[in-house]
Amino acid sequence: MSALAPILADAGALGTPDQEHLLFARNMQAMSLAVHIPLVCFGIAWPAMVLFAEGLWLRTGDPVYRALAKRWSKVMLLLFAVGVVTGTILSFEFGLLWPNFMGTYGEVFGLGFTLEGISFFVEGIFIAIYVYGWDRLGRVQHFLAGIPVAIAGVTGSLMVIAVNAWMNQPGGFEQAGGKVTEARPWEALFGNGFVWHELVHMYLAGYLVTGFIVAAVYAVAWLKGRRTRYHRAGLVIPLTIAALVAPVQVIVGDWAGREVADHQPVKLAAMEGLGRTEQGATFHIGGIYDAEKGEVEYGIGIPKLLSLLAAHDPTATIQGLDQTPRADQPDAINVVRFAFQAMIAIGTGLVVLGLWYLVTWWRRRRLPRSKWFYRAVIAAAPLTVVALISGWVTTEVGRQPWIVYGHMRTEQAVTDAGGLPAGFAILVLVYVSLAGGVVWLLRRLASRPPETENEGGGGGRRDAAASGAAD
Repeated sequence: MSALAPILADAGALGTPDQEHLLFARNMQAMSLAVHIPLVCFGIAWPAMVLFAEGLWLRTGDPVYRALAKRWSKVMLLLFAVGVVTGTILSFEFGLLWPNFMGTYGEVFGLGFTLEGISFFVEGIFIAIYVYGWDRLGRVQHFLAGIPVAIAGVTGSLMVIAVNAWMNQPGGFEQAGGKVTEARPWEALFGNGFVWHELVHMYLAGYLVTGFIVAAVYAVAWLKGRRTRYHRAGLVIPLTIAALVAPVQVIVGDWAGREVADHQPVKLAAMEGLGRTEQGATFHIGGIYDAEKGEVEYGIGIPKLLSLLAAHDPTATIQGLDQTPRADQPDAINVVRFAFQAMIAIGTGLVVLGLWYLVTWWRRRRLPRSKWFYRAVIAAAPLTVVALISGWVTTEVGRQPWIVYGHMRTEQAVTDAGGLPAGFAILVLVYVSLAGGVVWLLRRLASRPPETENEGGGGGRRDAAASGAAD
């Protein structure tokens, strides 16, 4: 890393702040991301699921699907509104907490946030048309109004992911004297090797999180004895999507891991607690990394597995933390390690749960009957969020001490303003209040009988049976 000294000397166009509350700034950013990222998942996957349900109604005329799609679209609007609030907070935090980062590199990646803003406005306009157009637009026109919502949810998140990928593998600019002298935004956002695997990994995560959370709602109803066609459809559609996505995510995770091994070997070493460079490196399940000894203690070691996973070669040499100065290693290796292991463990459990459902459906053409299956689906809902956040902790904490990998340290980017502890406390109050309001609104919405969604017309060929949507 000694070769990075000139780069470090150049970093920090606005100077190097002396911020005693760096940890508070990082925790504020982490908390905001933890609140916002699950909402991003719903922005990615939820519109497509709503349109799928509406498409079933258009094809079959069955009012159950219309009631389901209409109810889901109201939830979609509510979560979009909450996402606007949390996303706005995040936007302000980028400027307020990390002014040196934005001031130095804003012109490199700013295009991504601009395009994300355009996607946001398109999504906002069409989501209003879609939700309020149920009984005002023709069937086909209404369905078409939902397509821009689905597209904008994908493109908006694409831009944010592209910015994060650039932070992990920066390029598309020249820098001298602490200033960017030539910015090439398109190359920066889409010319780096991290954007595509991060993109696919996050999109699949969106369908996993949304699918299992929505399915869990109907699994609760199922266990309470509400086994109408409405509840069955509400359970089967998201659960099928999540179950199909779960094994694919394992393949994409392998792709992402090999990219990290190639481009950020110190992050991979932190994820695995690999203190020393090894040929035929061991993969440890569980355990705690001891920085003094440079090894994992109390874990279950599987010889050569790490080399096999990282390089598809059981005899490959894997770079350990000993190849990187301590100052350039992640400052919380066990946090990175625990987060990574949590993501792997939960992901494996989701695959097993998905296979349980798919195999039962394939062999017996029905849902599993064991109560434990529905309890597992309910448990999967919060666990998918834990896995999602653990994945981002692995990515973001594992990148430390760099905010822009190899170019700017996080401590160089942070604000020197005071009052961060007070800001942190206020932010906690805001998020708790917001969560309370969302839960109250969702419970209020769920308390209405599903057949009320088909009141007022537009029920299709079986409108006369609209009141039986819950049968």
